[in-house]
Amino acid sequence: MYKIVKKQELTTNIYLMEVEANRVAKTCEPGQFVIVRMDSESERIPLTICDYNREKGTVTIVFQTVGAGTKLMAQLSEGEYFHDFVGPLGKPAQLEGLEKALIVCGGTGVANAYPVTKKLFGSGCVTDAVLGFKTRDRVMLDKHYAAITRHVTVMTEDGSFSRKGRVTDGLAEILEREAYDRVFVMGPLTMMRDVCLITKQLGVATTAGMSTIMLDGTGICGGCRLTVDGKTKFACVD
Repeated sequence: MYKIVKKQELTTNIYLMEVEANRVAKTCEPGQFVIVRMDSESERIPLTICDYNREKGTVTIVFQTVGAGTKLMAQLSEGEYFHDFVGPLGKPAQLEGLEKALIVCGGTGVANAYPVTKKLFGSGCVTDAVLGFKTRDRVMLDKHYAAITRHVTVMTEDGSFSRKGRVTDGLAEILEREAYDRVFVMGPLTMMRDVCLITKQLGVATTAGMSTIMLDGTGICGGCRLTVDGKTKFACVD
């Protein structure tokens, strides 16, 4: 059993939970994920690790209530328990050798990209970030990013907070004046596609986080099948 030691509603229908999971916390790395179940009859839900504390033995997850399983998760309170908290799964993000990186993310991708950003910043990599949201009431973790980046740009589509526009607007502007070893992008598929079209045209190496298409989390269902360099890959195991 895995105790929920902290629960916070970051924005409407998006929750953060810090969970006691000592074995996972001691070995996980940015880019990996866990599969959780509330009880022995619940569905298995794969979630990217948002943060971890090896000393406390805790792992932080962030999720949006979009289906029956996540809606039931949102009803759990501090002091209650997950039946299963399996991980770390997947392969860690490849972050070695980078001197300057740009993180571009939107929606729950902001939470998924946080541990990657944190590790890059801690390794001495010059790190900037562009965070995108629809409206002011959707903005989350911007202050967390401000603490682990050289500069963070927040975009809202309606202009209700910070700068008006999409993340691609902020990205294009930054790439006009700055050069980066790599861009990391996480968020909705259409947003990641648009980011990659820009970085491909400019010849900037880009890594996209594909957790948004994971279903089973073990490579069995085939829901996250991708073609990379002509080879079949699965977002969850590769």
